[in-house]
Amino acid sequence: MHHCCDVMRREVERQCEQHSNRYECPDCLVEYSPKLREYGLIVHDGGCSSILIAFCPWCGAKLPPSLRDRWFDDLEQLGIDPAQDEVPEAYRSSTWWDCAESRPGAS
Repeated sequence: MHHCCDVMRREVERQCEQHSNRYECPDCLVEYSPKLREYGLIVHDGGCSSILIAFCPWCGAKLPPSLRDRWFDDLEQLGIDPAQDEVPEAYRSSTWWDCAESRPGAS
């Protein structure tokens, strides 16, 4: 994945030796969800939530738009309810959107 700057890349790839869960580590500040193409600031409240961000906190670059709505729409068209049904492997990563955007004529 190409991130906007080296600091963003370093932050979303940060691994902690003391915490196996990024949401438990106070040094992990940013989360990236490849399947939804979303960046968020981690909320360190004991849960696994983050606050969606639209710009890089370090370089100021505009981040790509989230694909959350499209993800749910695509699964609905396939007759899949992600709360109840098994989500296909391609939809658990960036594969579902990355392949589509790589095709000639894709927008």
